[in-house]
Amino acid sequence: MKQVSLTIQDFFQLSNAVLYDADKFKPITKVSIDSRNVSKGSLFIAIKGEKFDGHDFINEAIKKGANLVLINENKLNSFQHLKIPIITVKNTTLALGEIAAVWRKKLRTKIIGLTGSAGKTTTKEMIFNLLSEKYSVNKTAANNNNHIGVPLTLLSTTNKHDYLVLELGTNHFGEIKYSAEIALPDYALITNIGNSHLEFLNNKKGVLKEKSFLFEATKSINGTLLINNEDPLLRMKNENYKKRITFGIECNADVKGRIEKFTTDGKPVITVSYKGKSETFEIPFYGEQGAKNFLAAATVALTVGLRFKDIKKSIKKFKPVEKRLDIRKLKNFVIINDTYNANPESMKLSLELLAKISIYKNRIAILGDMFELGSKSKVLHEALSRVVLKNKIDRVYLIGKAMKYLHKKLINKKVESYHFENRESFKEFLIHECLTNSVILIKGSRGMKMEEFTESIISHYKGNSK
Repeated sequence: MKQVSLTIQDFFQLSNAVLYDADKFKPITKVSIDSRNVSKGSLFIAIKGEKFDGHDFINEAIKKGANLVLINENKLNSFQHLKIPIITVKNTTLALGEIAAVWRKKLRTKIIGLTGSAGKTTTKEMIFNLLSEKYSVNKTAANNNNHIGVPLTLLSTTNKHDYLVLELGTNHFGEIKYSAEIALPDYALITNIGNSHLEFLNNKKGVLKEKSFLFEATKSINGTLLINNEDPLLRMKNENYKKRITFGIECNADVKGRIEKFTTDGKPVITVSYKGKSETFEIPFYGEQGAKNFLAAATVALTVGLRFKDIKKSIKKFKPVEKRLDIRKLKNFVIINDTYNANPESMKLSLELLAKISIYKNRIAILGDMFELGSKSKVLHEALSRVVLKNKIDRVYLIGKAMKYLHKKLINKKVESYHFENRESFKEFLIHECLTNSVILIKGSRGMKMEEFTESIISHYKGNSK
């Protein structure tokens, strides 16, 4: 199989690029922006970030074997002494994207691009596990789904990979368009459209507009859209596109799911039907969102040719994604560690999961602020009160300025609600609170660092159990 490489002609395609010592140029098979990961024959791109400037590590990259460096043109005077070729550009970050676009066009790998307001990282991991049963698969590492992470993931993909599962993230207009037009996915999946990043995307229509650039890029190469028919915005926007596969729970769709029941610890049992055949699966993830994420992943798997028996075999290898509905069982209670991030839809689904775990008597929610909701922050935090009451949460412990709005809504209701201003006093309260015979959800936006409360509780109870 032919190895992907970048030729001297490829670099002439870069905007405002100038190549010095072209006679020493050798084809490039690896690209890195981290000097620690450079190997022989690599291109090292010096990216200036918030904490580090890659130009400070060029000499280290050369020692490790880089035979080409790409730098900002205003840094040239500092590196004219180098004995390897140099490429200068106006902006190395933009050049990284351009190089990734060239690399992508050389790849034979089929690319599955996905985004969404909730569940995209868990769905990505499920797709990766399902497809790995039969194929060689690469994926976005962790949450490297931005304007730098997407190009780097493409550049880590080789023709040895049959598929790449590529996650695209956003919180500002134009970010999905930028990444999607570099990636040009063969298959595109949007998990859902929700109230996420409203501070910058304004409303659900703004979220739809931004996420839909993934579909537009896929349409441009006659790729296949995977449409969540449960989401009315996605269904209506893409109903006339012919090359598509639809999916949904108990709705009209090509791939139909039906939740049969939940186990006593909250795991869904779901029947999936496709092309006249059906199979029932117990998913080792939790709640309704776990079932929906699985159905989306199964739709991808079935679309690319996997069979139900392949899916059933692969499910045994599923593992929870860290800080995303990650269940931690202690002696007399269980913690749902869902601390990676939060928006109104994911918060609602996680609170509903509490009601589905019936093996413990008490339901406790430890919640932090949801960020990037703009002018709708107050009303969306207040709206969680209806979810808390409907699902009969017994105790709610809150922290953050916006969670005051929820606390006020819960006063004098049939639920114990406490709001804390200080993180340390909150931690102290939690480790002395009786959590026996309880299922506990811990959730909030990334900036709230809710995982610290998870770790504090676990550390305290593990220490006391010795």
